[in-house]
Amino acid sequence: MSSGNKQTMGLFARYLTLWVFLCIAAGITLGWLLPSMFHALGGMEVAHINLPVAVLIWVMIFPMLLKIDYSSLHEVWHHKRGIGITLGINWLVKPFSMALLGWLFLAHLFAPLLDADKIPEYIAGLILLAAAPCTAMVFVWSRLVGGDPQFTLSQVALNDVIMIFAFAPIVGLLLGVASITVPWATLLLSVLLYIVIPVILAWFTRNMLLSQNRLDDVLHWMNPMSMGALLLTVILLFGFQGEQILAQPLVILLLAIPITIQVYFNSALAYWFNRRLGVVHGIAGPSALIGASNFFELAVATAIALFGFESGAALATVVGVLVEVPVMLSVASIVNRSKHWYESGITKNLRA
Repeated sequence: MSSGNKQTMGLFARYLTLWVFLCIAAGITLGWLLPSMFHALGGMEVAHINLPVAVLIWVMIFPMLLKIDYSSLHEVWHHKRGIGITLGINWLVKPFSMALLGWLFLAHLFAPLLDADKIPEYIAGLILLAAAPCTAMVFVWSRLVGGDPQFTLSQVALNDVIMIFAFAPIVGLLLGVASITVPWATLLLSVLLYIVIPVILAWFTRNMLLSQNRLDDVLHWMNPMSMGALLLTVILLFGFQGEQILAQPLVILLLAIPITIQVYFNSALAYWFNRRLGVVHGIAGPSALIGASNFFELAVATAIALFGFESGAALATVVGVLVEVPVMLSVASIVNRSKHWYESGITKNLRA
């Protein structure tokens, strides 16, 4: 890696929290000052997937996909404990813990501060947010914690298959409705856009670069671009909602609290279970992050389909979008900083 790239990555990592908060402030400010520009960018959607954000996500996830040795993907089943923990958190804990937190905070603790007619919709939005694990951004989080690329890809693909069958029944059960209108276009396009197409392109590109002995050089060149795309994504996400944040800051803050708690709770639970079972840190890190992240495009699309564009459910899922990046970055930081503690615990368990 060149000295310039090393300095860029070191500067980014050292002051990550500062950069993120500056980008949040910049996004809100620009969204307020230039609403027409952000409305135009926000309107560039296909099946509720924003195309400018999708391009930035591609820039973020492609380096990790290039690192995957696709010929050894079958070996990921050696990490079955990590896979089992992640699946358990995603499908047996996260939706139900979010429903409980929504009921506790919105229907009780924060009820005097909210519109009573909107509270059921807010809770529904939180449930929709937690009922499907993230498809794209987890590649970014896994990369930031040095996660195993093969495990991350296999886990995301497995979650996507389960989501096709489990999303509607879980949401229907927790919302108490007989049938759920699943926005299949959003779900299938996301899988195609963030898994199928980039994986195929990465496989061809990796083979070509390996034959030319240029893979490491290209990865070093892409790293600063990937981190820049992450910060630009923060600006766009907060810019899209800049007017709404300034118009009703209290409601957005109150909705963000249970979302933030559930992210920390589920990631900590997955991380702890992996440590107790002696799973290596390179698997435990992405396991914790995948277990806590949300598929916000699907949640937003489903909320709009079920409750309408101006509903409390749609607003709650949008708040999930805003919370996702800064909170998940903080979780990634905690995973990195606790690596020594994690590995010392595994050693003690093995000796016992």
